[in-house]
Amino acid sequence: MSAAAGLKAATVKHPDAMAPLIRILDELRKTARSAGRDDLGSRLNMVRARVADPRVRLVVVGEPKNGMSTLVNSLVGAAVSATNSELSVPVIVEYGPEPSATLVRQNEVGRTERQSVDPLDPGPALAAQGVVRAEFTQPTPLLADGVVVMDAPGALGDNRTTWSMIAAADAVLYVGDAGAELTIEQIAELQRIEQICPTVICVLNKIDIHPHWSHTQQRNRELLDAAGLGFAVAPVSAELHRQAGLSGGYQRDIESGVPQLIDHLRDYVVARADTVALEAAVRDIRLVGDHLAMTLRTEAEALRDPRRRAEITAQLTRARDDADQLRQRTANWQVTLVDGSTELMADIEHDLRHRLRSLIRNAEAEIAETDPARRWRDFDADLDARICDAVEENFAMAHYRSMELCEQVAAKFPADNRAAPTVDLRLASPGEVLEHVQSLESLESAKAGVTQQFLTGLRGSYGGILMVGLATSLLGMSLVNWYSAGAGVLLGVNALWDDRKNRKLRRRAEAKVAVARLMDDVIFQVSKESRNRLRAVQRVLRDHFTDIATDLSRGADEALRVAEEAYGKYGARSEERVADLEVQFGTLRRLRDEADALIAG
Repeated sequence: MSAAAGLKAATVKHPDAMAPLIRILDELRKTARSAGRDDLGSRLNMVRARVADPRVRLVVVGEPKNGMSTLVNSLVGAAVSATNSELSVPVIVEYGPEPSATLVRQNEVGRTERQSVDPLDPGPALAAQGVVRAEFTQPTPLLADGVVVMDAPGALGDNRTTWSMIAAADAVLYVGDAGAELTIEQIAELQRIEQICPTVICVLNKIDIHPHWSHTQQRNRELLDAAGLGFAVAPVSAELHRQAGLSGGYQRDIESGVPQLIDHLRDYVVARADTVALEAAVRDIRLVGDHLAMTLRTEAEALRDPRRRAEITAQLTRARDDADQLRQRTANWQVTLVDGSTELMADIEHDLRHRLRSLIRNAEAEIAETDPARRWRDFDADLDARICDAVEENFAMAHYRSMELCEQVAAKFPADNRAAPTVDLRLASPGEVLEHVQSLESLESAKAGVTQQFLTGLRGSYGGILMVGLATSLLGMSLVNWYSAGAGVLLGVNALWDDRKNRKLRRRAEAKVAVARLMDDVIFQVSKESRNRLRAVQRVLRDHFTDIATDLSRGADEALRVAEEAYGKYGARSEERVADLEVQFGTLRRLRDEADALIAG
């Protein structure tokens, strides 16, 4: 993994502090090999390599297009990671007195070979076929402090390379976009990362193009706290830092946030390297110890009482079958999750429609009592506020109902399994969901102007003057006289009154139609967002409990295999093997106590 063997950087993990931990890991590896758990031995090998490395391994991960490569280049002070390439390979950068670049390739026969390339222009060589990873050295202050920066390729998902780099890391920088808050899937990824590497810093990149990044930062902190993740959220702009490096602008560099991020890494990761390494390694020791204890206990029970061999084998077989069934779509927990999610979506949409229909009825009643043209803007603002309240309450209901669903599914599993991820569906600001909703339409048939009212009165008075004037002309009077003029005035006033009345009725009808259209738009936008979030919750819970079922099945399979092999191997001298297992049990307890003492001390 070293890109420059023999080059020296600062030692941040003190050998004297790591020596007891390495001794515990070596003894635990022997116990794992003796128990036939090579899979656990491989994990301990990775933990030992991480602890034995005197430097801090920092891996940068995140969704594509979030600027991870640009951030890596900012941290190491050189263009070591391609920022505009579809091809992505792991990049490892460590300290060296002179810049260098080495590509690790895999040839046609499957062997790896190393090739030195130009460190100032490694792009063309990186795009070649068969590149496994790229290793760089740079004389950068952060690297000289004892930090090794690793750029993980692509999205997380099921990318084994990325997850293996996280398992080998002391700390993780999770890069997100400052223009969007963390999604449910990203929260679940962070919870999974925290189980592997507990030291995580969330980086909010591209603050230079998102002026409202502080709102996103606050919202991400709330989401992380709700999920039980106390991670720091650091706002940066890797692009602004790059521009500041080219122009030498100190103020712009400070505005980028990258110097503050580097200071945070030095204060809370590098300066605490021993503590960070101890906490992560002790967590792995506890987990491996639990798996080994189950394997040894099963083997000991099978050897101690041969008559129980069939019973124990049957129990393990049933446990394995139960775990397999948990992974099947027809399993009990799957049925509970699918049915509960379907019912939850229907209930939440019904609740939203019910709340908005109540608002429509109240709005129509208010419109029917007044002339909507008089206070249409105030009515619009008041209706928007009531819609926001209804939407906020609807999402709060979705949040608590989703937590109930999570508890129902978790009840189908053993109580000692890890807690399911909690996702906060509540809205900090309803505007984030309603921003695409069109505002309330203006009324087309508003109050008529003076000219239009005059013409309406004139049209009404014309008929009165003509009708009465013709009747009085038979008496020898002129067409326009006092009687015809009076009749014209009366009919003109009546026409003007009828026109105002009809306009008010039309305004009320238009107002009701405008409210109905607004509510349809709200239902369309909010229902889509609600369904998306609830489906994301369903996927997170499905993946979480599928992982638990897989772990249960794998543990049962390994315990069954070891028990069967042990009985066939030690059946004639089972007492000796049982005594050996008791010694290993004692070793496991001692190693765990010693590991706990390292943390307590």
